[in-house]
Amino acid sequence: VQLQASGGGLVQAGGSLKLSCAVTGVTVNLFALGWFRQAPGKEREFVAVVSSDGPTSYADSVKGRVTISRNNREGAVYLQMNELKPEDTAVYYCAASWRWDTTPGSPQEYAYWGQGTQVTVSS
Repeated sequence: VQLQASGGGLVQAGGSLKLSCAVTGVTVNLFALGWFRQAPGKEREFVAVVSSDGPTSYADSVKGRVTISRNNREGAVYLQMNELKPEDTAVYYCAASWRWDTTPGSPQEYAYWGQGTQVTVSS
């Protein structure tokens, strides 16, 4: 199983970015797919997750600004981020959890991880 995240970059506060994650080597329907982020000196934190059949969950810090979606046929998960803030600056990781029919929010519930993509929001 491989996950490849992309789409990060430098954006001004208030701007938008869309992250993508390609999942290969497995039938993606078997997984819940999530996004986490890690800022320098901080622990990895949950951002959003979408279960195999569609239900989603978001961290309070991004709720209303971020939308997670998936395309099972293409084997991909996306994170549309709007109204970005400097505190959103972090490395963003996509991950896959075997708990396909739930919306897991803990890193320990995820078996596979992508390499991360840097998001920097300037003030």
